[in-house]
Amino acid sequence: MNALTSILLSVGCVALALPASAAEPSRAQGRSIVMSRQGIVAAEQPLASQAGATILAQGGNAIDAIVAANAVMGVVYPAANGLGGDLFAIIYEAKTGKLHGLNASGWAPAGMSIAQVKAKTGATDKMPQKGIHAVTVGGCAEGWDKLLTRFGRKKFSDVLAPAIAYAEGGFPVTEMIAWSGGSLKQDPNAAKTYLRNGTGPKVGTVFRNPDLAWSLREIVARGRAGYYEGEIARRIVATSERLGGTLTLADFAEFQAEWTQPISTNYRGWTVYELPPNGQGIAALAMLNLMETFPMTELGANTTRALHTMIEAKKLAYADMLRFVADPRFARVPVAGMLSKEYARERAKLIDPEHARDEVEAGRPPEPGTDTTYLCAVDSEGNMVSLIQSNYGGFGSGLVPDGCGFILQNRGGLFSLDPESPNALAPRKRPLHTIIPGFMEKGDVRIAFGVMNGWNQSQAHAQLVANLVDYKLNLQAAIEAPRFTKITFSGVDVSIESRVPAEIRAELEAKGHKITVLGPFSGTVGGSQAVMRDFATGVNFGASDPRKDGAAIPEPIVGVK
Repeated sequence: MNALTSILLSVGCVALALPASAAEPSRAQGRSIVMSRQGIVAAEQPLASQAGATILAQGGNAIDAIVAANAVMGVVYPAANGLGGDLFAIIYEAKTGKLHGLNASGWAPAGMSIAQVKAKTGATDKMPQKGIHAVTVGGCAEGWDKLLTRFGRKKFSDVLAPAIAYAEGGFPVTEMIAWSGGSLKQDPNAAKTYLRNGTGPKVGTVFRNPDLAWSLREIVARGRAGYYEGEIARRIVATSERLGGTLTLADFAEFQAEWTQPISTNYRGWTVYELPPNGQGIAALAMLNLMETFPMTELGANTTRALHTMIEAKKLAYADMLRFVADPRFARVPVAGMLSKEYARERAKLIDPEHARDEVEAGRPPEPGTDTTYLCAVDSEGNMVSLIQSNYGGFGSGLVPDGCGFILQNRGGLFSLDPESPNALAPRKRPLHTIIPGFMEKGDVRIAFGVMNGWNQSQAHAQLVANLVDYKLNLQAAIEAPRFTKITFSGVDVSIESRVPAEIRAELEAKGHKITVLGPFSGTVGGSQAVMRDFATGVNFGASDPRKDGAAIPEPIVGVK
């Protein structure tokens, strides 16, 4: 490391975006940060990033670009996201300097109840994870409509055009996205849509989905009504009725996404934002509050003491999340108390610096899901979007409505069948949600970020923030740095990427942690994307995780002579 690199490492993430020197190019991470004075779109598949960047070049803003990119992701990564899933977003509006939150998570059918699910399925203690009784109304299309109507410049015909083209013309299936047959064989519609000769497409195979192109055209023609009040809704309801479900046309027509105010905490001078419940984002903020009571910078990045502290903080934060977080329209969620710094200081006393805690008080955990897509965008004016969208489990419920070309999500699997739980299943209720977009700011710098993969997300958000704030890594290096994940909610098990040295892992085991070693860049710890804007210089930065196929792609300049 040369002297200039050492200086850059000491001054924070904006400075770290600069090269070491012209004579001796150097960087601490595997990929370079993308930099542009125009916009940048980062998604986990390059075709989606490119679609968003193209919309920017055609005069759209970050909101238009994110919808275009998300629509393409639904085509190229159908296991993780699409029209049958939910959506959450944080939007930074440059002209006002305000943050806006969007909760487009769907609700349970009006005819769905604990008694009904038990009678239909024979379930006693937990919700089914596949099939029609795990299906809730998908909020994706409603979320797109809310975003474009309030903040966009483009129409559905513009932003959905790339996705329609890929659905009809086909795209080569990429390495991290290729899927096998699996549970898709159980549903004739799913098998017809996603399998060829009984199996999924191999890497490099051109895959087409004309039924999905039809669904997207319905939205182009009629907007949100094309999904929630038209033929798409009728086909979903018909599929539900055929399979013994309770979805009705009213469940779709009456559904509305809602604008909400992000919640936040201050972490060593940075304001970090998440969306309020029914999502798990509050656990990321609670974990940061616990970490702030420890000298994380002094402990060092990926040292035994730092990792032990974060793992134990995760257990405490998630225990509270599981006990209290639910749809606030049905349950009283003590958000202020959970984010109290005083409360964090008291909870932090439960962290033993020498021993891993086995049992942590928590409610009965729901089943974890894994498939999610996160993407973000920034435009030349400084508008920014942090968006996450998901089917929940891989290929959601495993069901495709007749002729629609997309999977129905299985978010209902996150409800509890315990009537005393704040997350108990109820008609028109939204379940505790895993998917969370993130945002942070300090001075002139703003960062939209997210990390995928079910219950991994809150703990991964906190690790990413620590990489940026405590360890002064740049945006790309912070994403690439080794991470741990603990999907269970108590016990001493934890999974850690193999890039964390063996001696550190051995020292953690000596403290009582049971370590599972993952690959060097494991999808288990979640893929990440991020965009950053320095408003002092007008420069945008983008980063994309090598754990995924994706890329951060800058807006091209067109029409220059």
